[in-house]
Amino acid sequence: MTAVRLAGYVGLGVLGVLVAAAGALVQAAWFPGGLLLALLGIGALCVGGVKAMDARLGGVVPAGAWVIAVLFLTAARPEGDFLFGAGLGSYVFLLGGMFAGVMCATIPKVSQPGRGPARLVK
Repeated sequence: MTAVRLAGYVGLGVLGVLVAAAGALVQAAWFPGGLLLALLGIGALCVGGVKAMDARLGGVVPAGAWVIAVLFLTAARPEGDFLFGAGLGSYVFLLGGMFAGVMCATIPKVSQPGRGPARLVK
């Protein structure tokens, strides 16, 4: 794995954490539009990662970072505060985001015409 690819995966992981934090704040603030925006954000990041890195790992890395960040954000703090409120929207965000990340990271890669070895035309 080259240094450029490794830097790309690290960047996708950081973006996964940022999308998780932004989605956690937006999904409750602008319900139901914010919830939809947050779920579209993780889906778009995973699909974009697959396309940009030309490998399924490009979708797995941001999805994994998203799940870890969201689970970290759901943990109770010593003060007793929570970032997520109790409600249907929070559960849809948690489960829907995990589902979207897994679905987008495992979509089949279909080779596009014109990609691959050059063909001679007679």
